Amino acid sequence: MASVSSRRTPSHKERQTHKRQEKQEKQKQEQAGHAASDPDSDSDPQLLMEARNEQNRTAVLLRLLVIRAFNAYWVTTFFQPDEYFQALEPAWQMAFGPGAGAWLTWEWQHQLRSSLHPALFAAVYWLADQGARLLPVWLDARPILLAAAPKAAQAVFAAAGDWCTWQLAVRLFGPDTSASWFALFMSMCNPFHWYCSTRTFSNSLETTLTVAALNYWPWELFAEHESVKENPKGPSTMLKSVNGLRLSLALAAIAVTLRPTNIIIWLTVIITTFATTLFNPKSVVTSGIYAVVIREIILCGALVLGLSLVSDRLWFGQWTLPAYKWLYFNISQSLAVFYGRNDWHYYLSQGIPLLTTTFLPFALAALYKVPSTGLRVTDLTLRTLAASVYAMIATLSLISHKEVRFIYPLLPMLHVLAAPLVSSFFTKPAPAPTKEKPLPGPTLARRPLVYIGLLLNATLAGYLSIFHQPAPLQVLDLLRADFERVHPGPASLLPPFPKVLPAEAEADPLYALFLTPCHSTPWRAHLVHPALRARALTCEPPLHTAPDSPERLSYRDEADRFYDDPIGFLGRELWPTEGEASPVPRYIIGFEGIEPWITDFFAANEHLDVHPRRVWSAWNGLFSEDWRRAGRLVVWQTRPVKRDPPPVKET
Repeated sequence: MASVSSRRTPSHKERQTHKRQEKQEKQKQEQAGHAASDPDSDSDPQLLMEARNEQNRTAVLLRLLVIRAFNAYWVTTFFQPDEYFQALEPAWQMAFGPGAGAWLTWEWQHQLRSSLHPALFAAVYWLADQGARLLPVWLDARPILLAAAPKAAQAVFAAAGDWCTWQLAVRLFGPDTSASWFALFMSMCNPFHWYCSTRTFSNSLETTLTVAALNYWPWELFAEHESVKENPKGPSTMLKSVNGLRLSLALAAIAVTLRPTNIIIWLTVIITTFATTLFNPKSVVTSGIYAVVIREIILCGALVLGLSLVSDRLWFGQWTLPAYKWLYFNISQSLAVFYGRNDWHYYLSQGIPLLTTTFLPFALAALYKVPSTGLRVTDLTLRTLAASVYAMIATLSLISHKEVRFIYPLLPMLHVLAAPLVSSFFTKPAPAPTKEKPLPGPTLARRPLVYIGLLLNATLAGYLSIFHQPAPLQVLDLLRADFERVHPGPASLLPPFPKVLPAEAEADPLYALFLTPCHSTPWRAHLVHPALRARALTCEPPLHTAPDSPERLSYRDEADRFYDDPIGFLGRELWPTEGEASPVPRYIIGFEGIEPWITDFFAANEHLDVHPRRVWSAWNGLFSEDWRRAGRLVVWQTRPVKRDPPPVKET
């Protein structure tokens, strides 16, 4: 425990004041304990609310864990490849070694990403693998455990983010208030949050880290001497323990390490805190407090930076700074635009609406006019959160490549900002307290709108989580199951990752070829077995070209070349009549639009002796943002197998 008050020796009067404050705090805790043990006693309503919050904290967290676990199990669709290729693929190699079959994209080869995020899931994989070894061999649960373990871990992080959102609202609006409960309600019922929170994006973990750090940040620094009722402990004991500050700064530093753009939020928070208190003569913040805050920023930042440097040294094999590489490649070399350009207003016209969905009117109203509670600390905190939203949106709008995931950490802030407005709109004032109900709650208003909103949210969340792009995950489950059927011994009984392929696999080295836009499916995290050899079209950016050069403007990656001239690509780059040709896979996977091209190519190249036969297809949603992914996802068998082939299946 460290004191952050002034370093001068306190006077006798200050010591007496400090003792009196400690005595009052002890009495308050005793009264809260009495209120918790006897809710019907004649206690102060504020104490009853605090007691109820203490009772609810653990129970709510446990319920959130159950809900998010169900959420993770329910989400069975594909969203974006970064969920797998920026987290699970490097984690797979960290856990099981270079021979495990992981696909490391160019970003990892050029050290653009911090290794901390995949290292976390590497530990999850290792634990799941050790747990699978304890189960009977005949159960063969290892592939299922390895595929499910990362989502289970992410469900824990998602639940922690919900809980911290609620507790931040409790700090601002008071314990057991309708506004704090509505902040939690919005977090749980938000369709985008349901769709993304349990996915293994670095943005998902960044969101949890950000709201947790905001929850533990010392917002009491905004207090003034006259507003001592908002801060009954007084300035001398405001930061009696720096543990909360350290935890906040450590979480913030990790978030910035994972996603460098997160620093925009924390620059806004720190600058606003210092600017508001430094030039306010009534501020309770002393020079000692400033010194300790600055000291902890430096120490916590250095600790996390050192941890990141060591982790990256172990992973990449050399000392490197991924944040610098990220800025160099994406900003200086303009490689981010290779993956798409967006209008400057994307985050305003699409990003925030996608994040907030049915809560959009309340979020916009809160950003236009930040809610006022009459309490200085709460009001300044809400303004700081709003300023962080403004700063993040304004800064990221200057970058050409935009994705809604990039502003995902703003969502908990928007929930907290909108909570007072949602509460006042959907509740009626609480009735007067009575002896039977010393703390009556507000009653729900506008019930039809509540039910309509819940129905819309459930419909959106259900469609996106179950019916929009489920085929990419289903096809990998199919291939893994078929591989285990064809190779029951190697797949189930041999050590996890044999260094040589089994005999049957040697005769058939390429099991599957994906003729889809690059990264249209997960990879080894779902295929699991290293002996299940597969190949997919790539989309490496033109690292060798200069920004806006003719070479870059005319550059076409492998997937582009296939869709530009499908039959020509197959004849020139995969199975040329002269030169070395790729092996013919057992299965070809692609969206149904390529079926005529495949059929025509193999019909014109009879020497390959391939007669594609559709053996499986799956529905992939009502619409697709990419015309190349339109229609059903199809599996074509190219050759007979030694065992009975799977029947034609329409999913």
